[in-house]
Amino acid sequence: MLEEAMRRTTRFRRLIEAPELLLLPGVHDALGARIAEKLGFEAITSGGYSATATLLGRPDTSQLTATEMADYYARLCDSTDLPVFADADTGYGNVTNTGRTVKAYERAGVAGLFIEDQVFPKRCGHMAGKDVVPLEEFLGKLKAALDARTDPDLVIMARTDALAVHGIDEAIERAQAAREAGADLLFVEAPENQDQMRRICAEIDGPCLANNLDGGLSPVLEAGLLQEIGYATVAFPTAATYAVAHALETVLGEIRKTSVATALYDRMYSFETFNELVGLGDLRRREAGYQDSARDLLARRKAAGGKNRAAE
Repeated sequence: MLEEAMRRTTRFRRLIEAPELLLLPGVHDALGARIAEKLGFEAITSGGYSATATLLGRPDTSQLTATEMADYYARLCDSTDLPVFADADTGYGNVTNTGRTVKAYERAGVAGLFIEDQVFPKRCGHMAGKDVVPLEEFLGKLKAALDARTDPDLVIMARTDALAVHGIDEAIERAQAAREAGADLLFVEAPENQDQMRRICAEIDGPCLANNLDGGLSPVLEAGLLQEIGYATVAFPTAATYAVAHALETVLGEIRKTSVATALYDRMYSFETFNELVGLGDLRRREAGYQDSARDLLARRKAAGGKNRAAE
């Protein structure tokens, strides 16, 4: 009962601090969040890459605004009891904008978020042509984010993309400075090999996040090896989005080709199973409960002669 009543921010913080590696599957909509919860994951994440693809059908190049992303995360948080780890990009402006972004995300219900040091407009961390702001500017945004949160358990991660721009030494230095500034979680984006990953975890005095981005610049490693290297958590930001896009193309291609999707029924939910997945049964039972409560109230009023008891 105590665990159920615990705030999602507190649960997420404890999962990060636990000795076991936390798996953070990436989802891009409320349906994905429900599926992740059904499968027993303890927390989820959703980044700007998949959000931009889902909401706009466009690449991750800072096309979504802070308010659009806050609304997006509110929908995810409303659909699941799992902690949601969010992408706050560069804070969507200067230190003032960063503070507003944190407050908006916190109202949306996220359990954690990250701020990064890319120059705006940013791009996916595994794309070419990145650049980063001066460390002083980055630390200022990070401090603004930390000061803006009202829940002290809201996890704020500092992400640096400096490795691709200035090398591994600069990236580690930035992460170390971010930790000293108060960041709860650290993320050096796009290490090129296991040696760099081991340096990151060994030289940064704080929990670190790994990024299993399929087809990206970093090696995709299994959980056991990542934990041995020293990571606290690992995100899978794009796998589900890539799989869904492929499945959609397959089924729509079949409909275009044959005018029906019957050949793919073995790869699809049934009508009844899907309705249960999205909670139709629970919804109907809840609706019936309200109607039963209303009937009980009317029956009691009838038995009491229909008097306005409050006026007596």
